[in-house]
Amino acid sequence: MGVLGRLAEGLKKTRAALGQRLEGVLSSALTEEALEELEEVLIGADMGVEAALELTQALRQARPRDTEEAREFLKAQALRLLGRGQPLVVFGQRPFVLMVVGVNGTGKTTTIGKLAHRWVSEGHSVLLAAADTFRAAAAEQLELWARRAGAQVVKQRPGADPAAVAFDAVKAAQARGIEVVIVDTAGRLHTKAPLMEELKKVKRVLGKAHPEAPQEVLLVLDATTGQNALRQARMFHQAVAVTGIALAKLDGSSKGGMVLAIRKELGLAVRLVGLGEGLEDLRDFDPQEFVEGIFG
Repeated sequence: MGVLGRLAEGLKKTRAALGQRLEGVLSSALTEEALEELEEVLIGADMGVEAALELTQALRQARPRDTEEAREFLKAQALRLLGRGQPLVVFGQRPFVLMVVGVNGTGKTTTIGKLAHRWVSEGHSVLLAAADTFRAAAAEQLELWARRAGAQVVKQRPGADPAAVAFDAVKAAQARGIEVVIVDTAGRLHTKAPLMEELKKVKRVLGKAHPEAPQEVLLVLDATTGQNALRQARMFHQAVAVTGIALAKLDGSSKGGMVLAIRKELGLAVRLVGLGEGLEDLRDFDPQEFVEGIFG
């Protein structure tokens, strides 16, 4: 199955949740009452209030002639809102440092392993920093992914200072001539201020180890959590200036519309999507494929 087919399949639940109600609204005359119902449908599909209002207002002004024209207009407006795809690439002075953050259970470590596999396959040398020093067996899990991907690991004893692990990893990469460092941080609730302060410290210390680091801060979100993911993104972005989103578990979610909410309300681009458990199932996010996958 091609990339478009995989994404379309992954968005099947989102499309099913949206499609029937959307069809019902668009098949009738676009009266003010129908447009208000459309707004509710889009919000119900986890697109967020701001994105739903923008799409509905654009449709109100356009006044399409029939259902198909209305659907194509919505797709064009959603694509405009998402903008161009922004894949995650290695850049800048070596090592390129990627800091990965997120709450517990989002698939953060799995995403790191898949990303390491991708970059090693592309010919980059990769080192993983086991800066999650609190979760039981976190370092061992990261080592397992490193072996599968062909990457190296830097770790310390359980309970060590996460910032110190991150610092040592960057220095080790510089000494060994390694091109990419991926820093795994402990999952934390976005509402817990002390834990978010610790995350800020990790980022500051990375900057001391390497003047450009971290070049990217990737937030891993669970696509099945819908609007709660938007709240997480807002808090993490405020704390550590997130540069992009990896959306895990998209293949099992009916809430894929939250991509539009995150883009509209926070200006953050989804860079990667997880569409399964295999090493190859982490894909670059393509806005065109996404819009086709949601609206059909």
